[in-house]
Amino acid sequence: MKLLVTGSSGYIGRFIIADAKRRGDKVIHLTRSEPDEGEWLPFDLENPPTRLPTADALIHCAFDHIPGRYRGGEGDDPNRFLKRNLEGSVKLFEAAKDAGVPRILFLSSRAVYDGYPATTRLTEDLPLNPTSLYGQMKWEVEQALNNLDVIGTSLRATGIYGHPTPNSDHKWSKLFADFEAGKTIEPRAGTELHGNDLVAAIRLILSLPKEQVANQAFNVSDIVVDRHDLLKAYGEHKGLDRSLPSAVSKSEKAEMDCTKLNNLGWNPGGWPGLNKFVRAI
Repeated sequence: MKLLVTGSSGYIGRFIIADAKRRGDKVIHLTRSEPDEGEWLPFDLENPPTRLPTADALIHCAFDHIPGRYRGGEGDDPNRFLKRNLEGSVKLFEAAKDAGVPRILFLSSRAVYDGYPATTRLTEDLPLNPTSLYGQMKWEVEQALNNLDVIGTSLRATGIYGHPTPNSDHKWSKLFADFEAGKTIEPRAGTELHGNDLVAAIRLILSLPKEQVANQAFNVSDIVVDRHDLLKAYGEHKGLDRSLPSAVSKSEKAEMDCTKLNNLGWNPGGWPGLNKFVRAI
């Protein structure tokens, strides 16, 4: 398979590239900076290329934001944020269509649901209710993709954990380091998904007939992870005697219903997958 991948140097992009390399796929990296290996096409959301090479699919993960922030990633310049992320994505999709790329997969976010109470079971048929410019932008990019005459699919992904490559940093690297150092950890819970399970969802979508995935959005999430439970497992693995943060009620974090994707054959790793990740550190 030949893939065009934006944001291939980012955290999620590296999971996708590692999987493509294992499969022997050809990847064209669409990034600002040239990668260490592989074919490269300079890409910036502010000035996306008007011409793209043909490929089997475009996977759009690139997102321009203040480093370390998604919600609130616009900083003090919301107009520039929208121009780059919304208008830039639309121009990218149009260039892919003109190049004859038959499938486009867009990495959206659970932020499109943020306005719902924590007791809500989040399903794809709910009216979208973003409360941040980030969520609003993701929603509008989804709509723009649906208006193109291509096989367009959006994946509303939750938080991603795991090592994109062996021994690389991961989303909880600093959390674990602070815990080992005996620092006070604030209680928090969130919906989480291993990066390899996200990649499995992407591969499944790309393999299915167009009538099953075209102009659709799919929730992609796995488990609600409380820092108390996560750090308890990590502490036991490392033999650490540290103070744990208070447990958070699971009812304080809305769960994403992934039945729609499960029914197509997708099954993430759940708690066994998370425990395997912790034990491998």
